[in-house]
Amino acid sequence: MIIFDNHLHLRRDGRYLDAVKEFKKSGGTHFVLCQLPMTNLVIRDKGYIGCYNETLKMADEIRSNINIGVFVTVGPYPVDYLKLVEKFGREPAISIMGKGIDEAAKLCEEKKCIGIGEIGRPHFKVNKQVVDDSNKILFYGMQRAKDVNVPVIIHSESTTPDHCEELVKLGKKAGLPAHKIVKHYSPPLILENENFGIMPSVLASKKNIITSIKKGTRFMMETDYIDDPRRPGAVLGPKTVPKRTFELIENGLLSEKQVFIIHKQNPEITYNISLNK
Repeated sequence: MIIFDNHLHLRRDGRYLDAVKEFKKSGGTHFVLCQLPMTNLVIRDKGYIGCYNETLKMADEIRSNINIGVFVTVGPYPVDYLKLVEKFGREPAISIMGKGIDEAAKLCEEKKCIGIGEIGRPHFKVNKQVVDDSNKILFYGMQRAKDVNVPVIIHSESTTPDHCEELVKLGKKAGLPAHKIVKHYSPPLILENENFGIMPSVLASKKNIITSIKKGTRFMMETDYIDDPRRPGAVLGPKTVPKRTFELIENGLLSEKQVFIIHKQNPEITYNISLNK
């Protein structure tokens, strides 16, 4: 049985390989290693390729040490904008992040990565200039994702139907179809009239997943594990997705057919990948 965590971060100074081993021991088979924000490295290099290469190197190390499926997404983390503006000014910040999107698109084109992200907007209240500039960078990310036929993974403020509709409209303008917009850290908004066709990556709390299953199967599951030694188990621990899935199967709330759709079919269609054990 394929068990897929759609959004997980790892750090060398965190649990790193031990976290992956815990995921596998709990029944996990594949996951997306989403690039951890490395703002200090970006400022030092005035660019993103260093942190992209570090994430790809970690993925290679994981594959060499553990028999598990690892896929990578990279992109300029939206909150970086604030620090880059502070250090270099507004236009250079936009330019650095735009170049970061180009580099992410190239890695996708080379099949080293499967999506551009997290990109989007800061998840907390910011002024209109920050929102406008972030939307400009996001729009460019959607255009480049369309060029290389991969999804964008969205980091933003709390998800609502209005927010989903806004993202879909922006994607349409960029030529990127709704199903190529993955909303990271999504609540259980999985119906067409709730999400307007984006692919929700639902945070795998028990309440979220039970609510989602009652509505259907068009979603993926994630932990958004951040591997921070100061916050162990945040946001959710690495064993959560497999543990939650098997628990719901045992309680008769989830069928193997539903698991197949959520954990295999949806990721394969979204990312144009093949998941096999």
